[in-house]
Amino acid sequence: MSTGVRTIVLWCPDWPVLAACREHGIDPALPVALTEKGIVHSCSPAARRDGVTRGLRLREAQYRSTALAVLEYDAALDHRAFEPVVKGVEAIVPGVQVLRPGALAMRARGPVRYYGGEDAAARALLEAAAGLGVAGARVGIADGPFAAEQAARAAGAARAAGAAGAAGATGAPGAVFAVPPGESAGFLAPLPVSLVTDARTTTLLHRLGVRSLGEFAALPDDDVRRRFGAAGAFAHDRAAGRERSRVAPRTPPPDFEALQHFEPPLDRIDQLAFAFRVRAEEFIERMRAVRLVCTGIRVELDDERGGHSSRSWLHPHWFTPADVVDRVRWQLQGSDTADAGLESAIVRLRIVPERVDSTGNHEEGLWGGGRDERVHHGLTRVQSMLGHEGVVTAAIGGGRMLADRQVLVPWGDRAPERVAAEAPWPGSLPALAPASVFRERLPVALVDAEAASVAVDARGAISAPPASFAVGGRHPAAVRAWAGPWPVVERWWDAERARRVHRFQVVDHDGCAWLLVRDGEGWWAEARYD
Repeated sequence: MSTGVRTIVLWCPDWPVLAACREHGIDPALPVALTEKGIVHSCSPAARRDGVTRGLRLREAQYRSTALAVLEYDAALDHRAFEPVVKGVEAIVPGVQVLRPGALAMRARGPVRYYGGEDAAARALLEAAAGLGVAGARVGIADGPFAAEQAARAAGAARAAGAAGAAGATGAPGAVFAVPPGESAGFLAPLPVSLVTDARTTTLLHRLGVRSLGEFAALPDDDVRRRFGAAGAFAHDRAAGRERSRVAPRTPPPDFEALQHFEPPLDRIDQLAFAFRVRAEEFIERMRAVRLVCTGIRVELDDERGGHSSRSWLHPHWFTPADVVDRVRWQLQGSDTADAGLESAIVRLRIVPERVDSTGNHEEGLWGGGRDERVHHGLTRVQSMLGHEGVVTAAIGGGRMLADRQVLVPWGDRAPERVAAEAPWPGSLPALAPASVFRERLPVALVDAEAASVAVDARGAISAPPASFAVGGRHPAAVRAWAGPWPVVERWWDAERARRVHRFQVVDHDGCAWLLVRDGEGWWAEARYD
């Protein structure tokens, strides 16, 4: 007899694809695939009909479905887009647990008593999901969250019809699948064992001839625990329908977002910024009331033509109401001025906090913030007058040439990812890097003892040892020491965009070292070791 608590699971099939299609304005009925590191993470039903499956390489997926629309998988988007669905379900059924974006679990006792039965509760959930724009949602009811989720996945499937007769399932056909109390083990028995075990354990069980949950559940408990440990015993209980997991209802987070509709729509940036100023102040004050500050926001704009604009903004310290209004204005105006008109009038503006922190981590020191605080206020003031890209700071990015690694980041934005900057760049200069890197390379005359220009042949060898060099037309300086050349080859497979240069180091008579580059046009000074 099962010990699991009666549980309802609401499952939204292909949720990552649906969320991404909503974000990018794509019809989810089309062949769509989300990729992660060149591998298909999830795909739409139309793509699956063309033969696209999860785990397929992108090139193979595009070969199978020539009309495939490819988007990058964004886990943050999954959670963000699913939050309105969670709130909508919580409005009719409190005590919801988010299993993951696209799947919700709740104890069945409360909804069943309120709506008058499992079928009525399932229909209420499906109606709520449909009202929130989630088409094709399914509901599973069983003893425990795991069995209930498998029941939701079986709802509407062809194999569910056969399983219904064996398990005595009830519910509205096509969208609801309810496993009677105590019969979860029989329902789970034909399912693959990979649902409860990792890849390594699954392979081992397959070698032992155990392929289904029913075969796994038939193994002796003590033997499973001795061979596979606590994780194996937990999986064994799930396979046997003895699920001891309980629904852990979430505590809804405070709602800090600011939303404003404009009627009539506003078609001027300065008018919209002025109209939203009061809401921006309320947005910041609600967080201050619970001792929180916001360090990252997302601005969403909808225009009267159906267009949607969404962008995340960061702040080097924390947002004030004026900072929020500035981000709205910058997102609208782009390179235009604040009094410029818009192509389409704005009907809706929404601000969502993406990063919050305790005010205790941002309190000023005993004697104030000092020079850092004054610098921050000064830069923020200048940026508010000149625009988002009017004040920039230097950061180190990825690349082979030193000039490529110089990245200018607008004040407050996130610097390039460390992973990209430290990724293997074959041919890049190892540490220690030169202190002075020239944004625009300086022409150099590098000559040998016979006053002939030093050349580099196809094998990467110099024509003669260098004797002197002159940078930017200055007086020639004698070469005390030299090293190189080292080839740097980029895009060798693309004849039009391929680049091949040679690096060379020289030390002048004053002991100053220079980093030179030789390309098809001659010698150039890339940097100086000050």
